[in-house]
Amino acid sequence: MTDDLRSSVVLGSRVLAENGHSDMVWGHLSLRDPAGRGIWIKRAGLGFEELTSDDIHLVGWDGERVEGGGDVHLECHIHLEVMRARADVSSVVHSHPEAAVTLAGTGIPLLAVGHEACFFAPGDLPRFTETGDLIRDPALGRSVAATLGERNAALLVDHGIVVAESSLPRAVFGAVLLERAARMTLAAVSAAGGVGNVAHSSQAEALAKRDRCYSDRQVGHGWDYLVRRLRTDTERKGTSS
Repeated sequence: MTDDLRSSVVLGSRVLAENGHSDMVWGHLSLRDPAGRGIWIKRAGLGFEELTSDDIHLVGWDGERVEGGGDVHLECHIHLEVMRARADVSSVVHSHPEAAVTLAGTGIPLLAVGHEACFFAPGDLPRFTETGDLIRDPALGRSVAATLGERNAALLVDHGIVVAESSLPRAVFGAVLLERAARMTLAAVSAAGGVGNVAHSSQAEALAKRDRCYSDRQVGHGWDYLVRRLRTDTERKGTSS
């Protein structure tokens, strides 16, 4: 069981790296421990694409390492406090993708220019503005969790993103969609000369598309594709080296 949990975090982290979420050694993906002991998360000092199962450790609800080696990420409190507040959340992504961070700083709402933003409907994403600094203690982690509320994602202004979902595949898939949706929003607003000139789905349509396009079945197909593409790219790189 432990090996499976570690392997899942490694796989999800590699998918994130392949899809615009790598920021050197910063950012992390967590998975709730089924036995209730805390979260499985990568150790500090390594990038998403570098991980092996030995680099994933168990961090308890007090922020202390319970099992495995390596230093604990300072921002583990994002994951711990979101999961403490939300029994429905089993996996959290925190990363610093360029388009989403840029969008957060502009104040421009996330627009459903395509299907991608519908995953986060209804409405614009909540934005955490208490600090752009690191979420370095439980109190700040609780503030992030309060900003997230019942939503599945939030923007940390001047910092990064948080995606919280019922499973690791949904969390990683959501993070991939969020960066794509942010990039599309920025491009559309720039090309059209303002938010008011951009055609996008209404809230009613976005909700309908969320349920139709991003059911568990459809997200499962999308996740399987991301994993296949990752493995194909890895094999291609190995052949060419």
